[in-house]
Amino acid sequence: MARIADALEQPILFFTKQDRRDFGKHSANFFRKVGADTKRRNQACAVYAQWLSATAFAFDSIANYPAVDIPSFEPLGGSYDEDEIEEYAEQTRQHFGLGLGPISNVIRLMETKGVIVSRYKIEGEKIEAFSYWSGPRPFVFLSSVKESAARARFDAAHELAHLCLHRWVGSEEIEDKDRLKEIEHEADRFAGAFLLPRKSFPNEVYSPRADSFIDLKARWKVSIQAMVYRAKDLGLFDERQVTNIYKQISFKKWRTIEPLDRGAKSIPFEEPLLLKRVAELVFQSGRYSVDSFKSDVAISMRDLERLTGYPFSDAGAEIDLSPSLK
Repeated sequence: MARIADALEQPILFFTKQDRRDFGKHSANFFRKVGADTKRRNQACAVYAQWLSATAFAFDSIANYPAVDIPSFEPLGGSYDEDEIEEYAEQTRQHFGLGLGPISNVIRLMETKGVIVSRYKIEGEKIEAFSYWSGPRPFVFLSSVKESAARARFDAAHELAHLCLHRWVGSEEIEDKDRLKEIEHEADRFAGAFLLPRKSFPNEVYSPRADSFIDLKARWKVSIQAMVYRAKDLGLFDERQVTNIYKQISFKKWRTIEPLDRGAKSIPFEEPLLLKRVAELVFQSGRYSVDSFKSDVAISMRDLERLTGYPFSDAGAEIDLSPSLK
């Protein structure tokens, strides 16, 4: 047992502890793909989901998380049509008290609305992000190792879409490849509409040339390719113009790395702060020790640090969020 624990870099308690408590029954996890080639990966992500919800729940009896304030929608038919998605994205912005301009920080917005977000980079795995509910509490797990902050930000908006649009979707639908593809398309459309509103973004698109989107990317913090796709959805460009823009992008070698993805002027990554702030607040209060927390959650310190963002060897800097002690 000691050798197994050492090889897996987990404490002995990891193997002997009874099921960890969390907020309640888990919903289906919204993975991007299904099939034999992704089954192992999805099973691993299901475990990460359990770890994250158990870690957050360990603080719940002491700290007050922000109240959950996520709107929920259902389609008029079996699935959403494009007009419904556009309307629901607009309603979500209104619900959050947003105007029609760029959103300064998508992750911070979700955290203030009660979503627990974790960025746990998993090297060597093709995992971008997934979302789920544990009882009444929504979670977003970001695991991409992308070099583009704009694309990582779109991932976060995509997962917010699942929380708003697909809470009623069951695992049997997600396991259907055709249905999953439809669900993913709905989430992409919502993310585009949420980040780039149809009532404001089109007024700033002035040219079907790739270079014209660099300044727009700096302002809206959305990738050039996602903006081009959004412009196509809104009918701002025809197929010929879109094809020509993508040819320009390929010629400039922007398919993977675009302007503002690297260097001094790059768009900064948005990092989760809620769990880190809660951990600081709880541990500094003296009402819950690090040792008790480690015993209750029973996973390695390495994983706890990655899940929470809290450096257990350092109290960390003060962060402006609003959890409070009970």
